[in-house]
Amino acid sequence: MKKAALLFIVMLLLAACAAPVIKKDLLAQGLRNVPISEIAGHPGKYKDRMFVLGGIIANTTVSDKGTFIEALFFPVDDKGYFKNESGMGRFIAFWPRANGILDPLLYRQNRRITVAGTLAGTMKGKIGSASYVFPVIDVVQIHLWSEARYYYPPYYYYPYYPYDYGYPYPPYWGYGFYW
Repeated sequence: MKKAALLFIVMLLLAACAAPVIKKDLLAQGLRNVPISEIAGHPGKYKDRMFVLGGIIANTTVSDKGTFIEALFFPVDDKGYFKNESGMGRFIAFWPRANGILDPLLYRQNRRITVAGTLAGTMKGKIGSASYVFPVIDVVQIHLWSEARYYYPPYYYYPYYPYDYGYPYPPYWGYGFYW
């Protein structure tokens, strides 16, 4: 009985580690495997369809209409987590002003987001000096991923400091290092 309870607890903990980041009903009805170039090329075909997209923020702009987040597209899996694939184009996630604003200090460059929303159409813009057609997603739900924190271990000190300087420093005057 104890083994069964322990196995149940372990399985529950493992299942909790992979919780979806977007609501399950949005993940179920959202398209995830459509390339962003296909969406931008045929916006009429996908208009008002639900999408779940991952992205790395390139720019965030707040206007009177709402918040526009320009992001580099990355495909996501069935729970909203990033797949191990490279970026394949850009999209704009639009958060209406009626829902509040998304602060550009929080939604800043190089942060990861997962977005669920409907395709509203396209918008012409520029990436650098090149013209680009961005698909615009009206956001229903957005998840801002936490920033990666890197741990740098402390500097490794020689374990015998300050005593084992070696020849010709004390206390080994006249003898080799391991005499």
